[in-house]
Amino acid sequence: MTDGVLAGVGAPRSTAEPRSTAEPEGRSRSGFDPDVQWWRGAVIYQVYVRSFADGNGDGIGDLAGVRTRLQYLADLGVDAIWFTPWYVSPLADGGYDVADYRAIDPSFGSLDEAETLISEARNLGIGTIVDIVPNHVSDQHPWFQAALASKPGSPERARFWFHPGRGKDGDEMPNGWVSNFSGPAWTRTQNPDGTPGEWYLHLFSAHQPDLNWSHPDVRAEHEAVLRFWFDRGVAGVRIDSAMLLMKDPALPEIPAAPGPGEHPNTDRDELHEIYRRWRAVADSYSGARILVGELWLPDIERFAKYLRPDELHTAFNFDFLARPWDAASLKDSIDSTLAAHAPVGAPATWLLSNHDVTRPVTRYGQEDSSFAFATRRAGVPTDLELGRKRARAAALLCAALPGSLYIYQGEELGLDEVQDLPADQLQDPMYLRSGGTDPGRDGCRVPLPWAGSRPPFGFSPAGATGESWLRQPSRWAELTVEAQQRDPHSMLSLYRTMLRIRRSDPDLGDGQLQWLPSSDSVLAFARGERFICVTNLSRAPIELPAGCSVLLASSELTADLLPPDATAWLHPERLQTQDRTLRCPTEGGE
Repeated sequence: MTDGVLAGVGAPRSTAEPRSTAEPEGRSRSGFDPDVQWWRGAVIYQVYVRSFADGNGDGIGDLAGVRTRLQYLADLGVDAIWFTPWYVSPLADGGYDVADYRAIDPSFGSLDEAETLISEARNLGIGTIVDIVPNHVSDQHPWFQAALASKPGSPERARFWFHPGRGKDGDEMPNGWVSNFSGPAWTRTQNPDGTPGEWYLHLFSAHQPDLNWSHPDVRAEHEAVLRFWFDRGVAGVRIDSAMLLMKDPALPEIPAAPGPGEHPNTDRDELHEIYRRWRAVADSYSGARILVGELWLPDIERFAKYLRPDELHTAFNFDFLARPWDAASLKDSIDSTLAAHAPVGAPATWLLSNHDVTRPVTRYGQEDSSFAFATRRAGVPTDLELGRKRARAAALLCAALPGSLYIYQGEELGLDEVQDLPADQLQDPMYLRSGGTDPGRDGCRVPLPWAGSRPPFGFSPAGATGESWLRQPSRWAELTVEAQQRDPHSMLSLYRTMLRIRRSDPDLGDGQLQWLPSSDSVLAFARGERFICVTNLSRAPIELPAGCSVLLASSELTADLLPPDATAWLHPERLQTQDRTLRCPTEGGE
């Protein structure tokens, strides 16, 4: 290797000739640009507003807090921010129970402040993506309140799934569907005279009644909501539970093994008409306004149909996120993901975490590093040092793959899952509806640590009293932004360098990938002619390819060897173009 030992983790070093940074067609190199296909290779940062930054000192994150940290996000190197729901909501499910899609919840700020934030972010080269929740609304939404006040069979109830019960007195649920938050998917209403009434469907909590997407009012309202936010300058929308909107009107039981399109409430063929109409709305605006789907679908062919040119632009790739730290499994996920996207010409997306899953530092530090129910339980043995090492390696691996990259707030700080929150602070309905058997998702939603040596670690402004809405662990004193900015070896330094290289390197982001020969426990691939990524998932150090200089590594190299659980980005001085081969990394024994 021509460049010798890496001088310091997080600091790129190369003796090779400077690389061209010419702008490839359709990709922005200076951040969000609505006039190009910026989304195909974008870095998108997820902000969970309640836990990002508190501007008014009440212990709850808000838009004022986000505005004070926009420069931080610009310095990190992101192209867009995806905000989880910031609308008026009783917050029975973290804002995913929306009472008014056109107003900001007072705990977060105001609509004027949201519009200012969108403008300020754009001035920094950062687009804004808002979260749309079309499957259901809050039980406090005016539509549902009107439905409850009306009689069975009324136009108001037709917007939802009201249904008489089964059995002699209607005491049995209309069917046996189960909520995604545990328990039954039906709740019975009460008539004005106090007698039991109809049942209504909720695939999540009882506070989130499902909308009837066969009703024209529902479709027209959501298209109007899209226009409302596009008119205010947002760059796109993320569509929550995008595969659940349409239901079989007969409400049949769920088959043991439903065939493609046969599930009564998931991935029904009628959905595609809805998203074609949404795409027409987005395309009616100047510049690229994108639609991003949350699609938990194991069927690759069904998944790809949503990404046809006249439907969604991209969709979350949950398959990669759920895989264990295993070379064969990760390679299979990468190959299947790219194969699914290729026929429709859509870019893949890559992510390690979000507001619904265990943080990668904790997950990768467990014996079972896949995303599974059992691994979410508190008390599962976890090696945080190992988890952080693997999370660093996974970050570089993800950032080198073709397509766009999502980063969940705090991931760039290497935060771990908080598994010892006081019971009286837990708010997630997954925890509450399961009777505590499911630990819920509050542990990955704890407010960020910005500065200082004790909670709230700069999350709230100076002089604020009281704790943040979820308690921060004292061990995070070493993980604050302030502490990591001083450390060139920190996770934050690694992410900043990683994203800087990713933006300046014309081979990264959208494009092609070429696997290179390697042993079974190593992932090695080239992006273009001048970039190589090598991830060592074996138990022993490996030799890096000859004739390369190191751009960046997740762990310190010793004697030109890449240690276990580490990734290196390399610059080959000359990659053979005729047979596209490179000298194989070798494990050197287990």
